[in-house]
Amino acid sequence: MSSFTRRSTKQTPIPLGTRVLPGSTSNLITSTGIPSLDDILGGGLPLSCSQLILASDIHSAYGELVQKYFVAQGLAAGQNVCIISERAKDFLDGCMWLPGSNNSISAGTSTFTTGAEDEEEETAKNHDAKIKIAWRYEQMKQFQTTVSSSNQSADDFCRVFDLTSRMPASTINQAVSSKQLAFFDVPVLDSTKTSTRSILKQLSEFLVASAKGQEGALTPLRICVPSLGSPAWGDNKPEDLCYFLHSLRNVLRKHPNSCASISLPPHLCVERWGGPGWIQKLGWLSDASISLTAFSANLSLSAMFPSHHGFVHIHSLPSPSTLLSPSDKFSTLRGLTSSGENNLAFKCMRKRLIFETLHLDVEGGVGERRTTPATLATVVHDATHHHTHEDSSTTPGTATIEVQIEEIQKKTEVVSIADAAVAEKGETASPSTTAKKPKQRKKVAFMSDRPDLYDF
Repeated sequence: MSSFTRRSTKQTPIPLGTRVLPGSTSNLITSTGIPSLDDILGGGLPLSCSQLILASDIHSAYGELVQKYFVAQGLAAGQNVCIISERAKDFLDGCMWLPGSNNSISAGTSTFTTGAEDEEEETAKNHDAKIKIAWRYEQMKQFQTTVSSSNQSADDFCRVFDLTSRMPASTINQAVSSKQLAFFDVPVLDSTKTSTRSILKQLSEFLVASAKGQEGALTPLRICVPSLGSPAWGDNKPEDLCYFLHSLRNVLRKHPNSCASISLPPHLCVERWGGPGWIQKLGWLSDASISLTAFSANLSLSAMFPSHHGFVHIHSLPSPSTLLSPSDKFSTLRGLTSSGENNLAFKCMRKRLIFETLHLDVEGGVGERRTTPATLATVVHDATHHHTHEDSSTTPGTATIEVQIEEIQKKTEVVSIADAAVAEKGETASPSTTAKKPKQRKKVAFMSDRPDLYDF
């Protein structure tokens, strides 16, 4: 009998609501509450890292919506949450919650409406699954523009939330009493001073105190700053915000069980406030920086992409303990492993927020049969008509397109068999010769005063 015994090391338990970072064994990640955003980040937000959400549209609040997902996911997974805001309680009252909760926007009818809508969605999916174009396409995967979240409803890592439900007051009170939820009010200072340094000092002391009070596996701590640099923070300058972001990232490195999510007010998310390269600087000072550019201020983009609500721009991605971001290898939406990085967009549906690949819709829609020409098509009614598309104020570098439709003056006589037989007998044939309608030939001419621009 051999005396060899294998040495087995005890595996440390993984904290609540976390997973091991793909491609790494020493880093943990936690969910942002949005499965598609987790996929863009490479599986989730790594602990000891920070993410910055920029939303420059003043007519919407998509940046704040992402922050609410971040807080709701932390409370649902049993993690500690710290909110730094002058209106923290109002912000928390507007957070979404798990589907089927009693505290719903449409009280009394939400349960029945949810069930009916779910049945309709399942019926539509089954109907689409039965459609087959040809036998050679049966084995192909169904085209998807985002990652699915149906299998994550019972997973603590990423819960499925319903935008029509609100976080119950009992859940908030219980989290506050158990010290799972903490609020940091922005101190009121002189109008010429800023609150960034005092907040950093309080946050550092809070992290040290929370680490001492825990034994064994530390519970992850989420730090949420919904509106950094708002008027309540005082007279902020670009260097003040840069100092806060850089110092916050340094504090997170000292406490590997914590992560942070920050968003800026809309007027601070533009280049003209911080000067040239302002957005790029913010990306350097954060582990992950993403901009949500809504279409509400641009009607042409809203008409062009009716199924989406804005573009998603990635400025930086987290890469803990490595030079290459895990998103470059494991992200499905970015698609770097197949055909290059995809264009990303987001849309806010009735019950959830989705990040997906940007795609053009079918012209005219897919729910109705096309019986009339498309609205963008131009129908030429006149047989001989000449169109010239040109602007009265012609500028260098413009091009004109001429479309000319000609008639073919050619008639084809069609003689029936009976008339041919009559003609052989020498009799007079009946006037049954008919002429086809003249065909139309279209000529397209492309002219430009600078042909070098269009030299393909």
